[in-house]
Amino acid sequence: MFIQQNPAVIDQGVFHNDVIAVSNQQLLFHHQQAFLHQQQALDELRRKMAAIDSELVTIEVPTARVSVADAVATYLFNSQLLTKPDGKMMIVVPEESREHAGVWAYLNEMVSDGGPVDQIQVFALRESMRNGGGPACLRLRVALNETELRAVNPRVMMNDQLFATLNDWVDRYYRDRLTAADLADPQLLREGREALDALTAIMGLGSIYPFQQ
Repeated sequence: MFIQQNPAVIDQGVFHNDVIAVSNQQLLFHHQQAFLHQQQALDELRRKMAAIDSELVTIEVPTARVSVADAVATYLFNSQLLTKPDGKMMIVVPEESREHAGVWAYLNEMVSDGGPVDQIQVFALRESMRNGGGPACLRLRVALNETELRAVNPRVMMNDQLFATLNDWVDRYYRDRLTAADLADPQLLREGREALDALTAIMGLGSIYPFQQ
């Protein structure tokens, strides 16, 4: 099923759907203006989920409470919804959501109303936010059962040692500035390949890039 994003909100800065809606399991957390023909689309989605014995749960944020502009500025929907061991969910939001009085008031009401989301976790993500990335852009969740988890290359699993190693890798290879002239410099290509070669070695990925063959 494909649902079209509302063209009107695209014109207001919603360059990607995760700036106006986010989901987890059966829950869809979205803005009132997120989708074209929204009510019909959600009704169809409910019918399709009912056909597989699942129930769609929606939390729709009214425009009167949070404008599209404020949703974009605070990245309210570029958040993450995470299921906790007790079955309830927490929402992970950037500091900008807490700093906006209206958005923060809405979030606190949401977690207090007895619905599926009952906890807020805030992170300061200034550098990422300046480049268009909130919590949803920084954390990739992959749902695995125990058998699948055991099959994952252990060297890609984050721990303190890998975190330190990756920090060192970034410090070594990541340029703090880039000019137009650099783009024509073969040294930039060599650096990029050296960085990727080092990264695949750190992660134990093997020779996955054509230049490594």
